[in-house]
Amino acid sequence: MDRMFRVLAFWTGIFTVMFYIGDMTNTALLFLAQTAFFLTVSYLKLSERMYMYLFGAYCTIFMIGFTWYSEFILVPGFGH
Repeated sequence: MDRMFRVLAFWTGIFTVMFYIGDMTNTALLFLAQTAFFLTVSYLKLSERMYMYLFGAYCTIFMIGFTWYSEFILVPGFGH
């Protein structure tokens, strides 16, 4: 299970680089923090149950944050 967290760290790292290249620095910093979190957790040698609990907590926090962002921050519309 620790390898899956390294895979998640790899992909969030890829997204970090792509967002940085695309001049989206705030999003790049958010994904950099997620990369650091996943990489740190992957080397803790936790039990598989604890990895599943952490992933479930991550998914819950993501959905709350995404719902809050899309409801209160995101402005609907086309173009600029």
